[in-house]
Amino acid sequence: MSWDPRGIGESTAVRCFADTAEAERRHADVPPFPVGRRQREEFIAAYADLGRRCERRVPELLRHVSTADTARDLDRLRRAVGERQLRYWGVSYGTFLGATYANLFPSRAGRLLLDGNVDPEAWAADGSRKEPKLSTFLRLESDLGSSATLGQFLDLCGRAPTSRCGFSAGGAARTRAKFEELMRRLARQPQGTWTYAKTVSEVRGGLYTVHPGWNETADTLQALWERRTPEVPEAPPGPPPYPGFEQPLAVLCAESPNPRDPRRYTELDRFSTRRAGDLGHWWAWANEPCSTWPAEAADKYLGPWNRPTAHPVLVVNPTYDPATPYQGGVAMARELADARLLTLKGYGHTALDNPSGCVGDHAVRYFLSGALPPVGATCEQDTPPFAAPKATTPTTVTPTRTSAAPAIPGRL
Repeated sequence: MSWDPRGIGESTAVRCFADTAEAERRHADVPPFPVGRRQREEFIAAYADLGRRCERRVPELLRHVSTADTARDLDRLRRAVGERQLRYWGVSYGTFLGATYANLFPSRAGRLLLDGNVDPEAWAADGSRKEPKLSTFLRLESDLGSSATLGQFLDLCGRAPTSRCGFSAGGAARTRAKFEELMRRLARQPQGTWTYAKTVSEVRGGLYTVHPGWNETADTLQALWERRTPEVPEAPPGPPPYPGFEQPLAVLCAESPNPRDPRRYTELDRFSTRRAGDLGHWWAWANEPCSTWPAEAADKYLGPWNRPTAHPVLVVNPTYDPATPYQGGVAMARELADARLLTLKGYGHTALDNPSGCVGDHAVRYFLSGALPPVGATCEQDTPPFAAPKATTPTTVTPTRTSAAPAIPGRL
């Protein structure tokens, strides 16, 4: 089962617009990240306006949607269902929530599985009150995780035939060069609505799930290469849900320190793209809304992270995670008082969304009996990227997610 964390979704939610139509209309012209001086000014102004709108509509709520607030809600849910200790599978940002719960309520931290890990000390900027030099996602090195995963995507695609990866150029180096040429072409001239920024953003998101995300991303890139319009999934029937793009910002910006001068993000953009390439743009600008965010969490928790818990914590991380890189899992296991790291040798954001029967087996044993994997244990993904179809599929059932944590932003 799951729940809507405070400020997110449909419960006690941060909503800074009157309805879905107004939210979509105000956000329609805001690019995933700005390119050029004019777009930078418009991007900064748009998010400054968003902050003012949120302050007018929900001023009190903005100060009470921190991760610590949600951890306390989670403990109330534990108590309401009569559980002595919490069992929890947290993914992505939900790993930070799990670490927060473990340190606020160590005696009630039962079996916690943290998957696709946020480095708690990096999120908290080491608990310092000084304004940080880097933004949250650059401290987490999400840009480097995306860059490394993109490199794997292009190499594996290049080694596969076009029947398995539509963007393959018949070799790893040639496929990387093909991608770079396509990016340069789109930076010079958009292809219809497919701007350079939109394409970079779609590629970044497509890396999160190997199946079907990597194949769909390859098909999108090949369509653009051939100057065709990529296919876009149809919207589900019925009225669109409230987009809620301000909700994860309300959590992150109020508790995780970020530079407060909007002009700093142009410099961070240069820094990130130097070390991470095209995808660095997205990660550098994703925290810019925090520069003008009007609220600070009234009761946040930013450490320490090493309080002894009732049970050891199981930490899982793919080696090529495009949002929460493997070193975040290493850091989480190191910073918690008692944790065991299980390495998933694979790709994509979290083991839950990129299935491994091996991880599933370890998770089942852990939740049922508390048994941990051996020190240094590793697992493989069930189906590698761009692999030939198998005659049979794995029969191991991966346990149901017990926490649907908010994505920060557009899923961390």
